[in-house]
Amino acid sequence: MKIVRTPVGRTSGREPADVHAYTLDPGNGFSVTVWTYGATLVEVLVPDAAGRVDNVVVRLPDLDSYEDRRRNAYVGATVGRYCRCVSGGRFPLDGVVHELDRNEGAHHVHGGTLGFDRQVWEADAETRGDRLVLRLTLESPDGDQGYPGDVTAEARYELGPGGRLAFEFGAVTTAPTIVGLTNHAFWNLSGGSEPIDGHRLALNARRTVAFDDELIPLPGPPRDVTGTALDYTLNHTGPRLLAGARLDNFFVLDDPAWAAELSHEASGRIMRVTTDQPGLGVYSADHYHRPRAGLCLEAGAWPDAPNRPDFPSARLDPGQSYLHRTVHEFRTAGSRQSTMAVVGR
Repeated sequence: MKIVRTPVGRTSGREPADVHAYTLDPGNGFSVTVWTYGATLVEVLVPDAAGRVDNVVVRLPDLDSYEDRRRNAYVGATVGRYCRCVSGGRFPLDGVVHELDRNEGAHHVHGGTLGFDRQVWEADAETRGDRLVLRLTLESPDGDQGYPGDVTAEARYELGPGGRLAFEFGAVTTAPTIVGLTNHAFWNLSGGSEPIDGHRLALNARRTVAFDDELIPLPGPPRDVTGTALDYTLNHTGPRLLAGARLDNFFVLDDPAWAAELSHEASGRIMRVTTDQPGLGVYSADHYHRPRAGLCLEAGAWPDAPNRPDFPSARLDPGQSYLHRTVHEFRTAGSRQSTMAVVGR
């Protein structure tokens, strides 16, 4: 078991900062690499059915690429303060309307122009018995991107025996605010450069939040997808082939037992996702500079919840703790042994 810390480079801009990579390697064929820039998941090495080890998340070649928004569509990043959209770039809280940075036309998306994905997080790593632990923290001051309250955010990666990866989110605030964090990894179980069309997907969701053309939720409750092109339930046809499917949707999860299952027949890899979050964003990366390079499975708060009292609340008050936990369980077809990854708590 080992933890390796290596320099990546230095960010550009007004306040350059050193970026480091942390590799958690228990020595069993599974390992994870995280950068302090954006608390970004850069590499998840997983064996296939034949024992070949490949990276199953999309990564970029260098720090310059991660800093370049034209090439980096939040690849692997920790997204916050609020993931997905806030319509009109504003939201009311206790009678006060807070104006946020508008980075997607008239709207605020994934935390703004200088969201958590664009920051260098503080990190410390240690061995705790049979576990490898990386803890990253970020201080977000009052007024950051327009959000009220000083917020301390945390992302923790933990890798233990048998390839157990845990990634947990937490946050506390000094004033009432909104928080909704997620991980924006693009998963590709082929471990190579082929698109996701050869993958199969199943979702534990019978409803989606309906969007307009700008991906802003429409009025009314979530819509039933039973029997439609968005029906990925096992009760419909079983895991469905992604070939040609263009997805950029938010699915309402039916229960906490499981959220999604992604599989790739040629490699034999299977990834099952569970979460304590109320929904799952699914994006097939059709607008990424490498179209369909990976599939995003973003567990988290509902889009535009700060402006929708009929949606689950994203409010965080002083004295409370924001907690988010998501689990990715990897196995290969025909095997009973699995590894587990946790995204958020």
